[in-house]
Amino acid sequence: MNKTVNINLAGTFFHIDEDAFGKLNRYLSAIKRSFSDPQGRDEIIKDIEARIAELFSEKLDSHKQVITMKELDEVIAIMGQPEDYAVDEEIFTDKNYDSAKSESQSTKAHKKLFRDPDNKYIGGVSSGLGHYIGLDAIWIRLIWILLTIFSSGTFILIYIIFWILVPEAVTTADKLTMRGEPVNISNIEKKFKETYDSVADKVKNADYDAYGKKIKSSSETFFDTLGKVIMALLTVFVKFIGVLIILVAAVTLIGLFIGLFVSGMTGFFGAWNTDFLHVVNESIAPIWLISVMIFLAVGIPFFFLFILGLKILVDNLKSIGKVANLTLLAVWLIAVFTLITIGVMQAMERSNEGNVINTQELNIKANDTLYLAMRTNTQFGNDVSKRGGFSLKYDENDNQVIYSNNIRLIVRSTKDSLASLLINRKAHGKEYLEAKNRAEAIEYNYVFNQNSLTLDGYFLANVEDKYRDQEIEITLYLPVGSVLNADNNTYSFHRNTSGYRDILNNGQEGYYLEIQDGKTVCMDCPEESSESNDDFEYYSIDWDDENWQETWKDGNKIKIDRDGIDINITDEKDSVRVMLNKKGIKVKSN
Repeated sequence: MNKTVNINLAGTFFHIDEDAFGKLNRYLSAIKRSFSDPQGRDEIIKDIEARIAELFSEKLDSHKQVITMKELDEVIAIMGQPEDYAVDEEIFTDKNYDSAKSESQSTKAHKKLFRDPDNKYIGGVSSGLGHYIGLDAIWIRLIWILLTIFSSGTFILIYIIFWILVPEAVTTADKLTMRGEPVNISNIEKKFKETYDSVADKVKNADYDAYGKKIKSSSETFFDTLGKVIMALLTVFVKFIGVLIILVAAVTLIGLFIGLFVSGMTGFFGAWNTDFLHVVNESIAPIWLISVMIFLAVGIPFFFLFILGLKILVDNLKSIGKVANLTLLAVWLIAVFTLITIGVMQAMERSNEGNVINTQELNIKANDTLYLAMRTNTQFGNDVSKRGGFSLKYDENDNQVIYSNNIRLIVRSTKDSLASLLINRKAHGKEYLEAKNRAEAIEYNYVFNQNSLTLDGYFLANVEDKYRDQEIEITLYLPVGSVLNADNNTYSFHRNTSGYRDILNNGQEGYYLEIQDGKTVCMDCPEESSESNDDFEYYSIDWDDENWQETWKDGNKIKIDRDGIDINITDEKDSVRVMLNKKGIKVKSN
């Protein structure tokens, strides 16, 4: 077991093995001694340390946090030994420069995209791209200008995005990497020396007064100022977006965790809603597994969003590591695949519809009066109204059952001499026979006594059958000439569209209605209501799979078929015909 030392290298903290620290210290001391010219030595050492710190950071991850001799040797191999270079003035002679250039070409590093601050007009994007693709910056700038003109300014936004996302080459190591040159001791000193000599020559040959005025006037150009303002605004905006991303991701993750916790706790303690979930669950997968898969499928993307928000806010935030990223990706794919499989199984459970029809004759003839009403069971509640869905109740034997008010009531006329009651039980299932058996198991009752028909306003189903869209459709056929009096509690059960051909309209409850062919005539309604009802009574309705025609008693007609829509409206004096088809709209009036 070796001791570790905490060091600060170019502003970055590292944990380093004690032996490796000693070797690193000797290495840096040897580099310092190798410089014969003290001029600029400190700046060169800073660049070398920054490059070493960068290489150290690349070799660390979430599983390895300590620099050992192995990592140090690899870094030294990249940087080179001090004695390998003639690090003095002679290194800049043509001979040594050619030698260094040859070595650089043989060990040429990969280029990275940076913004070039030394050759910039606005943000250094064009010159940086020029270094990266090996093209002179002037051509890149011309291309930007042309693209901006022909794209109506769109490429200005692209330029700004480059400006934000591409880092600036600040250090000597960055500038060498930008040009694709190896970042080693020789190149760092050479680059620094070139910069120093360039500045020195300018100072020697300059008219100091004119040069001072030039520096003062151009120290902060218009583009520099504009760039700083834009960068400041964009930085604030990006940071704000980062905060929003963190908040949304954090709230979502907390909500998912609470949902998973509640789901697990209710399943463990057997809360009432677990029974409900088991009745609804249409797959063989347990509820807890579905909850976990939903948590992973939704939570992992939001976790990465949370990390993204942190990276926007915090500079130099370390990644969670390649292994962790790949592991989370694999887990997410498994969760998504599992949910898709469960979803397919859910859909398969409702893929077929089955029904069972029972018909019963009622001793109601022409001129007879039938009183129709709905009823409830106080064991399950006192409300008599139609509702979709279901609830779980306990019967008189304390057995749990599925309770539903999903009942549709339809009243139609018939030319038969006796009335009849048709009860259609419906349900869904994976296969037709399964759906039919589930429909047949629905428990529904009614009572017919002389001229009174009382229908249950609910039905029951077995919990073992689960909820598969069970419903009941009741059709009451009454002979022409008979009379119907529907109780007010039937209102919600027969709120049907015209497609059901229901002759009992809402609002006619409590009145005596004479049954005629395809319609009813109110016998005791107020005159105003009776007249209003007559105005809108259908004379006949005819339809099939491709045609629909409605004709009123006053002769008005609407016809819809493949050819289009044909509307005829007539009164005592005038008539209007409107035809709508592929050719357009045609209106005729007389």
